[in-house]
Amino acid sequence: MTLAQAVERTETFVKPIDAAGLAAFAEKGRNNPNARGTVRRRTVYDGQFRSLTYVGNHTPVVVDEPPHQFGQDTAPAPSEILLSALGGCLCVGVHAVATARGVRIRSMEVTLEGDIGNPAAWGAGGAHKQPAEMGFQAVRAKVVLDADAPREVLAQIVRDADYASPMANCFRNPIPTDVTLA
Repeated sequence: MTLAQAVERTETFVKPIDAAGLAAFAEKGRNNPNARGTVRRRTVYDGQFRSLTYVGNHTPVVVDEPPHQFGQDTAPAPSEILLSALGGCLCVGVHAVATARGVRIRSMEVTLEGDIGNPAAWGAGGAHKQPAEMGFQAVRAKVVLDADAPREVLAQIVRDADYASPMANCFRNPIPTDVTLA
């Protein structure tokens, strides 16, 4: 690495988050550790396994299936959206923990892979499986992180972010789920 590259590398960081706001948010959590909110969204089915979920004032999140699973392949599959939620949450957590510890991030990337199958064919006559046998059976995430701290500190930041990640904990912990006909 040349001196010019080293200087540029130390001066180029991702957009920072509001450290004071983050500290106030953390304080609020410490003062009310049982606080909960409710997330509500609406999904509209478009047919041929394609759906649109409306999230605030944003463009709808489109979910589809690939042709080999009878979809149109116009958007990511539900499993891919779920992994993207985990990746996004891990990025948020790593950035938050790094900020709280005074570590600046130059770049971050999370690669994700998960082992999943659909032998039950969504309940349409496939193999009879128990709920624990369906869905992701294993998920792996690797955080590629370039920041102004030693590797050991970065590894602890990643561990702490993973431990507190709402999405990672959705994967780790059973979530009571109630699906009924309205």
